[in-house]
Amino acid sequence: QVQLVESGGGLVQAGGSLRLSCAATGITFSITPMYWYRQAPGRQRELVASISSSGSTNYADSVKGRFTISRDNARGTLYLQLNSLKADDTAVYYCSAARLRDGTYHADYWGQGTQVTVSS
Repeated sequence: QVQLVESGGGLVQAGGSLRLSCAATGITFSITPMYWYRQAPGRQRELVASISSSGSTNYADSVKGRFTISRDNARGTLYLQLNSLKADDTAVYYCSAARLRDGTYHADYWGQGTQVTVSS
């Protein structure tokens, strides 16, 4: 059974920082592509950042230069460092793990989410 448990969210002032963590069990973490998504009230869930099993990363344009995704394969944990936070970053942040279906990776497993609130 796959379990993804996020932590590290909270209330922070604009310009501040947070570090989100996602502890993964039930998957072979070291070979699994991982993602961070977020969903703000009234908006669709959007992909924030992704990291491959080899450590290659991609970011949404809105967070490039401010957020950093990383992984610790020995601990089975995914991270997202959030710096220079803005009010627009307020959202529930979700960790997701990929599953290979039909030759393509899909974000199929999800955590419960952690709330990030940025006050301006």
